[in-house]
Amino acid sequence: MVYGQDKPGSAYMRLALEAARRAAAAGDVPVGAVLVDATTENIVAAAGNRVEQDMDPTAHAEMIVIREAATLRKDVRLPNCDLYVTLEPCPMCATAISFARIRRVYFGAFDPKGGGVENGPRIFDQSTCHHRPDVYGGIGESDAAALLKEFFAARR
Repeated sequence: MVYGQDKPGSAYMRLALEAARRAAAAGDVPVGAVLVDATTENIVAAAGNRVEQDMDPTAHAEMIVIREAATLRKDVRLPNCDLYVTLEPCPMCATAISFARIRRVYFGAFDPKGGGVENGPRIFDQSTCHHRPDVYGGIGESDAAALLKEFFAARR
């Protein structure tokens, strides 16, 4: 695990933050994700959470970009892709990331309550985990955390 603000790909994290802001504007928890082809550096898919919009508890930003990329590539494995997400993936998303064989995960804010990578069940550390991506946490953490705090403060 590597921590820090100025890691490569901060432009992709800014795009993920934009997707998170759009999710918040639509009434969803502000989490955004961008999936990038590591070979070409092209964006394969980008999305914000759509749980409330789609009335689907699995419509997390990570799940959406993985589904879109798998459909586009006609392949359930995405080994040359890197995921940028504004919040530490939950256990469901971490498992999907492993199954998709995503190469690297860059995330912004840590999630002590619902995270599944550095917190909670630590999916990638389990002996039953099929694939362990490289993980880089804390990329744009302050911006991602502020967006989440703002969103939840407005609902209290």
